[in-house]
Amino acid sequence: MRGRDIKRYSYEFANIYLINTHNGYIDSHGNQVDRIDVNNYPAIKRHLDKYWDKIEKRYDQGETPYNLRNCAYMEDFNRQKIAWNRIASEKQYSLIDEGIYIQDSMHFITGKKLEYLCAILNSSLFSWLMNLIVGKAAGGNAGNSDNIRDLYVFKPEMNLEIEIIDLLNSKQFKHIDKVIFKVYQLNEYEISIIENL
Repeated sequence: MRGRDIKRYSYEFANIYLINTHNGYIDSHGNQVDRIDVNNYPAIKRHLDKYWDKIEKRYDQGETPYNLRNCAYMEDFNRQKIAWNRIASEKQYSLIDEGIYIQDSMHFITGKKLEYLCAILNSSLFSWLMNLIVGKAAGGNAGNSDNIRDLYVFKPEMNLEIEIIDLLNSKQFKHIDKVIFKVYQLNEYEISIIENL
């Protein structure tokens, strides 16, 4: 998944694939997952061999030039996640299915209550907050996770979470905004400021 594929609440898969020749890792159950041996994939090895001059000199290689360097959170890339393009001027968050990897220009969150959190982050209120924090900047660390980490998100009670997820699944995004305005106890004046941004 590339940054340009991320849309507000969703994504468009462009049928572009990544070759993940990882260097091995320890999974969440403490099991060793062996590194990818490129010799077991002759077509991929032939493809990568076309770039041997470049991959041989990589400073971030694993045990072989074909392998990626070690990554402590390799398993997280396979999980369902919320991803966003940190270098885009408009901050949009998408719930990404398991097994889909993202590009290095993006950040992601894994964990619980992802549908709820995706709806909150895409709401008008949080779009307005992100605009206050980073403006319409479209480069560097404008959408860095540091700017998201300290946002105050209400931990939902079950009925609120279910309501927001139902609205998300039925694509009633304006209604999500109304629910969030109510949760954060915004008055009509404050709502008008956010909606006229």
